[in-house]
Amino acid sequence: MVFWVGAIAIGLVATGFAAACDWAIHIHALLVARWPLQSALLSPLSFALVVWATRRFAPASRGSGIPQAIAALELVQAADRSHLLSLQIAAAKIGFTVLALLGGASVGREGPTVHIGASMMDALGRLARFPYNYLRRSLVLAGSAAGLAAAFNTPIAGIVFVVEEMARSFEERSTGTLLTAVVLAGMVSTALLGNYTYFGVADAHLPTPAAWLGVPLCGICGGLAGGFFSKIWISGGRRLGGLAERRPLLLAFCLGLVVAALGLLSQGVTYGTGYDQAHGLLTGKSDPGSWFPLFKSAATLASYFTGTPGGVFAPTLAIGAGVGADLAALVPQVPVQAMVVLGMVSYFTGVTQSPLTGAVIVMEMVDDHAFILPMLATSFIALGVSRLICKQQVYRTLAIPFLLGSGAVAQSSRA
Repeated sequence: MVFWVGAIAIGLVATGFAAACDWAIHIHALLVARWPLQSALLSPLSFALVVWATRRFAPASRGSGIPQAIAALELVQAADRSHLLSLQIAAAKIGFTVLALLGGASVGREGPTVHIGASMMDALGRLARFPYNYLRRSLVLAGSAAGLAAAFNTPIAGIVFVVEEMARSFEERSTGTLLTAVVLAGMVSTALLGNYTYFGVADAHLPTPAAWLGVPLCGICGGLAGGFFSKIWISGGRRLGGLAERRPLLLAFCLGLVVAALGLLSQGVTYGTGYDQAHGLLTGKSDPGSWFPLFKSAATLASYFTGTPGGVFAPTLAIGAGVGADLAALVPQVPVQAMVVLGMVSYFTGVTQSPLTGAVIVMEMVDDHAFILPMLATSFIALGVSRLICKQQVYRTLAIPFLLGSGAVAQSSRA
């Protein structure tokens, strides 16, 4: 019953969170359309406000949230886990992510939803006084998977994600917990929002043997670009770490100016999650321009380095869609829609170095199961190329500071 209640609650919260994020993006777009130059102040001031509130009320809510959930799996003491997973942190994650999007941050809601789901399940487990081992693995993994499944209506990706990215192993006794949480959370989300696909339905295909040239092209280019993104993400966070501790509000304000400038240069396409841009490229209804991947990457990194809550899944997929569209001109024998899909898979894999998650999450988001083999081939090429650029796996590397901050130095090597 605890699992059922928790999974249903995660589905409800994820649905409400998605609606709040969409509202924030819509309001920001209206403000920018009416007063284009106001973003020069709106983004810096809102970033500074969110960073101040995050550091003051819920420091563990900063950033994506996935590193916190990974770190929580390694912590032995419940008191240490409570510094990373709690209902207070989940509530802060929701509110601060919405505020960041209202200010034009280039962040997504998927990482925060994973963090929220893990926090809710962990809190229910403590309330029910479950045994430690059962609580640590099953609940945190199930909550994380349920969060991702409910956020994007991607139940298979939710399961694959926690196995490949978070657990790096799969305990047989966790199977029932994980599947129950994903199914129930997904049912709630589907009941409220309908049986939707996040990016709509795509009919990508490779019509001729020569069209398979798009697979290595996207795999190599997406892996390279994603690997450099991860490397900058990790090294930039370390280099700015000292300044973030000494002058967090000044850093947030300055990076907010960067995000605002990129928004003005790109005519607003770098703000928000990137959903509209990726959807437009997939359907052929709009084109954010050939510079979109570069501008969106810079805006996403700048948003993340401020320390505001927010994920990178959706922005990463949007950047990948732009990469695929830019590469389409090099292989005219490949349909543009197919290149966009392969670009999403390759860039996402290049950033996260999680090839199965990359292929499966895009497959479910565009409802194109017939295209899974080209997507898998592209994702594994991107993985190999990305590892040449960035030796560290980004989420597990970002989890280490949370372990160190919890006094779990001895366990950090396993992260």
